[in-house]
Order: sequence, then C-alpha cells, then structure tokens
Amino acid sequence: MSSSSQPSLPSVAIVGATGAVGREIIGCLEKRKFPLSRLKLLASARSAGEQIPFRGASIPVEVLDERSLSDIDIALFSAGSSITRKFAPTAGKRTVIIDNSSAFRMDAGTPLVVPEINGSSAFRHSGLIANPNCTAIISAMALWPLHQHVPVRRIFAATYQ
Repeated sequence: MSSSSQPSLPSVAIVGATGAVGREIIGCLEKRKFPLSRLKLLASARSAGEQIPFRGASIPVEVLDERSLSDIDIALFSAGSSITRKFAPTAGKRTVIIDNSSAFRMDAGTPLVVPEINGSSAFRHSGLIANPNCTAIISAMALWPLHQHVPVRRIFAATYQ
C-alpha cells in the first residue's frame, strides 16, 4: 500500500487552550496519543506567547483571530459561548468545530453528541458539533443504560456548581 493512499492526519486546534478545560483537553490528546499532524493552541492576547508542553515539545499559544482556523481540520472550542458565536462562522469549510460551550446546544441544525450514546450523530454535522454540559453528560451516561431497559420519562436533578 502506498503512503499516498493513507489518509493524512488532521491538524487540530484548541481554542481556550490556557483555561482549565483547554489544558485538560491537551492532556487527554497526549495521554490517548490522539493522531494529529500538528497542534495549534489558541487563546486571548493575555496568554499569547505562553508555552505549553505537548509530546515532548513546547507549543506557543497564539492569539485567536478570524484567520486562526484557516489551516485547521478539527477545532476543539472551550472558550465560552461568545467566542464560539464569533469565531465558528469564520472557521471556513474545512474546519469541524467541536464546541464545549452552550452557544449551539439547542440549535436544531447542530448535533448534540455524547459519543458513547449517539456518536453516529457527529457524522451528520454542517461543520459544528455541540456537546452537553458536564452535568448532562454524566447524567446521560448513567441514565442511558437504564433507559434502554425501562424508558426514563422524567428526572428531577439539582446541581450546585
């Protein structure tokens, strides 16, 4: 098999790379040895130039702007709803955005995905995939197996975040 028939590895960006969730995403990519051709770290101007370790290298944090995602295949957003609303539309046709904010969670045209439950929904996107908040994901993971045996009609939940 020639190397030209093998798919190329995606370029990945993390928007909000210096926040707690962004740093956790970086750690997960490294721990799971996620296949990628390169990692671009994006954040606000106050974090620009900061160096974050990844796979034995030090990657500089760049300022997010309208051109930042032009060469990116997958962008993992964890910088808040206003950032997603501002930069998702300018990402371009080639970038798939996986958003951790509430910006598009209730948008009918955006799949809301928990991979272990409805992962195939991620393949029916138009460039944007949303994920539920942390409480909803944990609840769904616990309730889904129960729901498959006895349909869950209603739950009452309280969170104190």
